[in-house]
Amino acid sequence: MKSPSQTLPYVVGVDVGTTLTKAVVYAADGTPLRRAARPTVVDRDGPGRYEQDVRTVFRSVCEVLAELDPGPAIAVGVTGQGDGLWLVDRDGEPIRPAISWLDGRAADIVAEWEAAGLLETLFERTGSLPYAGNTGPLLAWLDRYEPGSLDKAATAARCKDVVVQQLTGLRATDVSDASVPFLDPRTRDYDAGLITAAGLAHRRDLLPSVQSAPTGHLRTSVGSLPSGTPVVAAPYDLPATAWGADVDELGDGLLIVGTTLACQVMTDRIGVGEPAGFTLSTWQPGRWLRAMPAMVGTATIDWILDLVGARIEDLPSLLVQGRSEGLSVLPFFAEGGERAPFVAPTARARIDGLHTGVGRADIVRATCEAIAFSARHCLSAAGLTGELTACGGGMRTTAWAQIFADVLGRPIRILTGDEAGARGAAQAALQAIGVPPMPTAARPTVVEPARADAYEDRYAAYLDTVTHARTTWRTSP
Repeated sequence: MKSPSQTLPYVVGVDVGTTLTKAVVYAADGTPLRRAARPTVVDRDGPGRYEQDVRTVFRSVCEVLAELDPGPAIAVGVTGQGDGLWLVDRDGEPIRPAISWLDGRAADIVAEWEAAGLLETLFERTGSLPYAGNTGPLLAWLDRYEPGSLDKAATAARCKDVVVQQLTGLRATDVSDASVPFLDPRTRDYDAGLITAAGLAHRRDLLPSVQSAPTGHLRTSVGSLPSGTPVVAAPYDLPATAWGADVDELGDGLLIVGTTLACQVMTDRIGVGEPAGFTLSTWQPGRWLRAMPAMVGTATIDWILDLVGARIEDLPSLLVQGRSEGLSVLPFFAEGGERAPFVAPTARARIDGLHTGVGRADIVRATCEAIAFSARHCLSAAGLTGELTACGGGMRTTAWAQIFADVLGRPIRILTGDEAGARGAAQAALQAIGVPPMPTAARPTVVEPARADAYEDRYAAYLDTVTHARTTWRTSP
């Protein structure tokens, strides 16, 4: 009798991002066969307010699945943006527009939690520090200012869980999306004491059940996918990407160089180090991903390139031409400051050492090096000791990938292909239905010893500058 993977050699991974929904169909050997994508829109409803139309997002999922035309796939795995708040009724239909993880309306709630000592308690018990765009503070904000929406809702969901519910009827979440801020990472269920401390005990029923490998089945066909096809709620995009990168050994790490940096390390410890970032439960008991989602990343480089009158196509040559000796950059250009490996809402960027002999290539290279310093800072704080894998748009520039390897002082496995999140969702789907995982392809970037040695002193100077700057940020009006 043939195994399922022989009779149905395809698996589909879907990644519902903030502005783009992507889907990939994979052969049994891991080869991506077809890709499809649809843009979605984030609406800015006012200062610091970002929302999405739930029906439009779900429609984008159906469209990419129909375009893929995968036939009778063995399973579909769905991942997506984390945090935010997607309020739905018992049928998975939206109560109001989804509030994005980008949203800042709950900043005062977070400040109140900090003043009351709740943030410290949350970090001690969960290993995570929520921020304004996290589900917990947003729930508290709606409970205070828009309670009618919560009264009508059945579930305070996350993005991929809404998609899975609408496809299958399953109302559940996995341990990764439930991790922040109320999951007890040891019991893998909600901590009632933390929910009460946040003033949300009367809203406890809105939190979906936490399941291991949540799996439903298509209620109706979608394109060539027949009804009854297994649909798995994979981990959300950060841990899904780590899964797609084969980060599964203690001390191994993942560096995602995208709009922002996302640094993750597999660990067996909780609540260690300076309060910052997240500790995300994985599907393996006793293993967590220590995540440091820094705000620096390719958006910083886009801004710098625009400042010096260059384009992204110019980046490789500028990095080769640039000479950054004597320049020092703090890359905290995000308007909202920094959130990893330390929390500093008033963090600001600096470029020191400028003079008339400095050219635009020098500024660009120094900034790219500073982002690599930030990545090392995050990965060190997260406990990186093992193999490092990297992906994201920034790693497509070979010269920048080499800077990362030299600054980090370690070789880097760079994933081939573009959709690590979708691959991770597909891998989760295979595990959920008991099928062996697909192999993952990567290419190595090795360290250039002379440059790595030179970066050691500059990284130490970077840390000293950050330490000093943090004292000024705290005292600034």
